[in-house]
Amino acid sequence: MENRDSHPGPLRIGELSRRVGVSAELLRAWERRYGLLFPTRTAGGFRLYGDEDERRVLRMLGHLDAGVSAAEAARLALAGPDRGDRPAPGAIGDHLRTALDRFDEAGAQAALDRLLATFALETVLRDAVLPYLHELGERWLRGEASIAQEHFASAFLRGRLLGLARGWGGGNGPLALLACLPGDQHDLGLICFGLALRGQGWRIAFLGPDTPLATITETARLLRPALVVLTAALPQQVADCRDGLAEVAGLAPLVLAGGGASPRIAGAVGARYLEQDPVTAAASIAAG
Repeated sequence: MENRDSHPGPLRIGELSRRVGVSAELLRAWERRYGLLFPTRTAGGFRLYGDEDERRVLRMLGHLDAGVSAAEAARLALAGPDRGDRPAPGAIGDHLRTALDRFDEAGAQAALDRLLATFALETVLRDAVLPYLHELGERWLRGEASIAQEHFASAFLRGRLLGLARGWGGGNGPLALLACLPGDQHDLGLICFGLALRGQGWRIAFLGPDTPLATITETARLLRPALVVLTAALPQQVADCRDGLAEVAGLAPLVLAGGGASPRIAGAVGARYLEQDPVTAAASIAAG
């Protein structure tokens, strides 16, 4: 078996691609965009790559696997072996939490900007935004967070997340229709799910909170989506729509999620129940 830690000399890009498991096209893109590779040139103009180029690529892949954004992964790979100085998303998320609790919009904007510049979007959603929303809801139920704090944080995050969602209906991937059932105003988790599913190559049609079931049915009939995802915060919201949900399930594969859904009610209307967090659920849907 070949020892991948040794080779007879500088490599052409095809051989480097084979060794690191990254396409030659992507390696060229990293070289152009981030200056990740430093090839020498032969007299005939061919690029040749050395040991350190390979090590930088492997370091970048390690950072990408850890959920770091491509730009930050390249910066860290260029800086040398990981010294453990990369902040965890939860640590930066603490700054976001503090700013939102203090109604500090500028501070919240800066904290979220730093998260998005440092980590992949799915990591930011899974490890910072969604845990904060869950924790805020728990504090509100215990009387430790005010209605004003909950509204301020929700409005801020909803605006920023929908800004990231611009254009999520474009492309050539399968289409998912997303909506909250009548009476459900809590759409932040659904937006996070849509962003994560978009990252998996899907297109998103988003109807938003408190959507009449007739509107959902009409839109599903019109768009013929590959998937309909509906959420509800309370069991009664699902129970009130039971007959209509079965009709939707007859038009397209249907998924129910949220605190109001359950495996029992999903099965009763011919739907699939999702109990994972929105980011994990999106990956599960994309994987089939």
